[in-house]
Amino acid sequence: MTGDYVRALMGLQARSPVLMSLYDQHDRLRFANAAFRSTYHVGADESPTWEEIVRRNHAAGRGMILGTDDIDTWIGTALERRVTVPSRTTEAELHDGRSLWVTDTVDEKGWTLSMAVDVSGIREEERKHRKDRDFALRDAPVEELTHVPDRRHTLGKLAEFIQNCAENPQMWGCVAIVDIDYFKAINDRYGPQRADEVLIDFARQMQGFVRRSDCFGRLGGEAFMLILPDTTVSESNLILDRLLEKVRGARPLSNIPEFYYTCSVGLAEYREGDKVSDIYSRANQALNLAKREGRDRVKRYTLPGSDHEFRPDQTS
Repeated sequence: MTGDYVRALMGLQARSPVLMSLYDQHDRLRFANAAFRSTYHVGADESPTWEEIVRRNHAAGRGMILGTDDIDTWIGTALERRVTVPSRTTEAELHDGRSLWVTDTVDEKGWTLSMAVDVSGIREEERKHRKDRDFALRDAPVEELTHVPDRRHTLGKLAEFIQNCAENPQMWGCVAIVDIDYFKAINDRYGPQRADEVLIDFARQMQGFVRRSDCFGRLGGEAFMLILPDTTVSESNLILDRLLEKVRGARPLSNIPEFYYTCSVGLAEYREGDKVSDIYSRANQALNLAKREGRDRVKRYTLPGSDHEFRPDQTS
């Protein structure tokens, strides 16, 4: 019976108008049905990378309309989303006049399954609204090294989060500041290039932990921020504990297989009346406590008299 299922599946995907493609952890095409290969002009025996497909279609004026003359910047920003967002949906306009609704799903090993449906029949106004949203997401500024949102964008998202919570009493959430432990020592011992590789690895490790509603960005140096809307302290702790566990197992320096690194996290939840500086300060104070208690841990800020983690009268 298993053989019958496989034969049926292979026959149906070959005839399906849905564009199906599968990319490995290096973003190289490993499977594509006829609808995908025809649309993006990929031969039956070819296995190009996603970037190669985009570049050659753009150069030939076919496939997806990118809406930019700066192909390098467009690809750099798009690649950042491909490695940091585990599930995403976008609308693509094609040179042949079609509009595709594209859903990409990334697993924990970095493989990506892409499914695209022709939505040309949907009302133009609805398509324009979604396309404007996608442009806004794609144009979010990212910093050059790690390809994650920069400090200015991240703090802007923090201000939006605070405003949303203030205007909607039913909303809540947490903010975490994540700091790579002993980063200066890593830089001093292994050099700036290896230190940069650690930063890049950490940004990639975050891929499996940033949900579509979250915001993750680099504050500067070895410090990053994760904004977790509609997430309780307990839920945030579980997410961050899993992150720390994954980071401990990372081996980012291929020529130094014994090298590993850890992170410390300061966590603070939204309080009524908060300003950006308030919740940022509490998360930073909790981070200082995590460092004083030995690093490689999550500490949260709580008020005096509550389940004790950090008190305002403690020095940083």
